[in-house]
Amino acid sequence: MQNKNFDVIIIGGSYAGLSAAMALGRSLRNVLIIDSGKPCNRQTPHSHNFITHDGNTPKEISSLARKDVEKYTTVQFHEGIATQILKNNNGFEIETLSNERFYAKKIILASGVKDIMPNIPGFEECWGISVLHCPYCHGYEVRNEVTGILSNGDMAYDFSKLIFNMTKNLTLFTNGKSTLTQEQIEKLKQNKINLNEEEIDRIEHESGFIQKIIFKNGSSALLKALYAKRPFEQNFNITESLGCELTEQGFIKVDPMQKTTIPGVFACGDNVTMMRSVANAIAQGNLAGAVVNKELSEEAF
Repeated sequence: MQNKNFDVIIIGGSYAGLSAAMALGRSLRNVLIIDSGKPCNRQTPHSHNFITHDGNTPKEISSLARKDVEKYTTVQFHEGIATQILKNNNGFEIETLSNERFYAKKIILASGVKDIMPNIPGFEECWGISVLHCPYCHGYEVRNEVTGILSNGDMAYDFSKLIFNMTKNLTLFTNGKSTLTQEQIEKLKQNKINLNEEEIDRIEHESGFIQKIIFKNGSSALLKALYAKRPFEQNFNITESLGCELTEQGFIKVDPMQKTTIPGVFACGDNVTMMRSVANAIAQGNLAGAVVNKELSEEAF
């Protein structure tokens, strides 16, 4: 790649990044997408709740999106990992893991997040297949099945309300002593939601599909699906690199126009919201691209 200078560099080439790139590419902006090719949902067999693509694999959707974006000669791609972003007099300098440097007037962070897996054998292999994070994305396919929730405390209680709508055969696994209040426990009992406080030893599965949970005391529980809310970390260490502010939950803080707390830096997709869906990422990317183009137009006028 000969050109090193761009109007906009987008870190991340999945749904949000590609959507932003299309908006910018169609606006005749010179755009570079830097992407490692490892989206967080690469293990998920099907994506749902996105009209026109319901039931397609995440890879099918992103591949079609990339083909659409590749039609615009204004957009280029670089396979790699961005490691650092530095502010300079003309905008920003981006350094990659392979020590290449690129320059841009504006940055869009569509870098996503990395889920942190628990120390439970079998959990990671089932993640996105039968261990699920979102009932809107996957709940319909396991409706009315024997289902579990792996969580504790207020988060577990609130999540139970949502999953109870999808199945009445539900067990809450706290993986140790419950931290729910007595009032919450009574409400679970009223709705016939089981509470299991045994510590989990492992998850037995076949190609990512749960068969049973094995507990440290030797007992087990048969399951078809297990919902789990996992902690996460940003794929790109934005706080150290640029000083962008994060929310209390660990998301990049943005305003309604996808602007971060650093002028010239925008963010969209899973790295800014708990609503992790293909449709939402695409919508945010489209908005970010349009706002960046407007900002560039105003600055050049």
